[in-house]
Amino acid sequence: MSSPLIQGWEVVIGIETHVQLQTNSKIFSNASTKFGAAPNTQASAVDLALPGTLPVLNGQAVECAIKFGLAVNDGDSRNVARRSVFARKNYFYPDLPKGYQISQFELPVVTGGFVDIQVGEGGKGERAYTKRIQLTRAHLEEDAGKSLHEGLETPGVSGIDLNRAGTPLLEIVSEPEMRSAAEAVAYARALHGIVTWIGICDGNMQEGSFRCDANVSVRRPGAPLGTRCEIKNVNSFRFLERAIQYEVRRQIELIEDGGTVVQQTRLYDADKDETRAMRSKEDAMDYRYFPDPDLLPLMIADAKIEKTRLGMLRGDAIDVPASARQHLVASFGLSPYDAQLLTQSRAAADCFFEAEQSSGGQAKLCANWINGELASQLNRDGIDISASPVNGIQLGKLVKRIADGTLSSKTAKEVFGYMWAGELGGDPDAIIEARGLKQVSDVGAIEKLVDEAITNNAKSVAEYKTGKEKALQAIVGQVMKASQGKANPAQVNELLRKKLA
Repeated sequence: MSSPLIQGWEVVIGIETHVQLQTNSKIFSNASTKFGAAPNTQASAVDLALPGTLPVLNGQAVECAIKFGLAVNDGDSRNVARRSVFARKNYFYPDLPKGYQISQFELPVVTGGFVDIQVGEGGKGERAYTKRIQLTRAHLEEDAGKSLHEGLETPGVSGIDLNRAGTPLLEIVSEPEMRSAAEAVAYARALHGIVTWIGICDGNMQEGSFRCDANVSVRRPGAPLGTRCEIKNVNSFRFLERAIQYEVRRQIELIEDGGTVVQQTRLYDADKDETRAMRSKEDAMDYRYFPDPDLLPLMIADAKIEKTRLGMLRGDAIDVPASARQHLVASFGLSPYDAQLLTQSRAAADCFFEAEQSSGGQAKLCANWINGELASQLNRDGIDISASPVNGIQLGKLVKRIADGTLSSKTAKEVFGYMWAGELGGDPDAIIEARGLKQVSDVGAIEKLVDEAITNNAKSVAEYKTGKEKALQAIVGQVMKASQGKANPAQVNELLRKKLA
């Protein structure tokens, strides 16, 4: 597949992602990682780099790294290093008390791997395709603290909150294989799906649990790689796309005007929709990496990796979004697009499995409702599917009543609204009974209403007989109105066509 070009330029993108690991304590201390505490209330002596303190590696963080290494290698453990080394990455920053960050450099815990992405939905006029993005590495490291510039009692000064200092991170580095902002966003979404699915990260981008740095450059097709700029700490998929699009335009315009791209780190300003220079971009030599003398090499036994792998299996395959998508298509007959939506999170997939079983096997209808009505309502209320007031079992019962003719699609949406509000415990059968919403499917009753509608709508009948299809729907509307929306629309249409043939 050829790379898309912008004004004759090829875009080259690689992404470094900082994934905050779901551990109870920090990577080298026993301080809490809980988000939202008052500033500097969760910073231990180790985090503050007080003299005489020594780091102790958190086993939970290592377990998370092993899980990720297996997840991006189809369960192959060869890319999980049996021996990796922690290094000191030296640089000064106010929220880094030690003057260096403990990270991994030459020997990371995971090397290689891949993430498969799907770009586009394949709608009208849109090209949809899949692509495999190779990973360079994933390494463990500690997070820095946070500088505070607003909301302080003394204006014109900055504060330091070290609650985040020492929070365990897995930094995941891709190869520079993405060729558009759309591919970069598809990659970030797919990676987000993997780390949340396997339970190593909560994925909360607003709280900084999943942050992307995009390395962007442009070149003429076939030319060597151009000078890259790094867009730092983007915590929104929409902002990631807009930041890359702006940076691509900036670099192309700069080169075409006779300028030169300078390697630097840039920040994205969402209000102005632009990137701006933050500092010159450092290379590895600037950080003066050397092995941390306070930490022994990390040794991971084969037995530990195998135990982790067995715990990640669903059937014969590692349980990751890609394998779940294949299962949804092969076992339930869903489209790849529906399967993609249902595997954006484990909560969405679990909701489908519960609904499908509760509905008596109405897989496609369940997928339509989860990806349609439920997703819309979640979006309107701004909540995640994991916090939905309507669970998969309840939704499946509702779908079952559509399938067996108890409810029309329109009335089902009405029932869903009552379920969402928590009426009668969200039980669709109880709501249908209490509100008298059961669809009328009795042929005799519907036929009587149809005969009355034909008699009372002579003009529409005449128009239909001259070939005006819309006239039939006008008569259907009269029948539905007379039945207070309870008549089975399919039966109404069928009877009308027979009588007017």
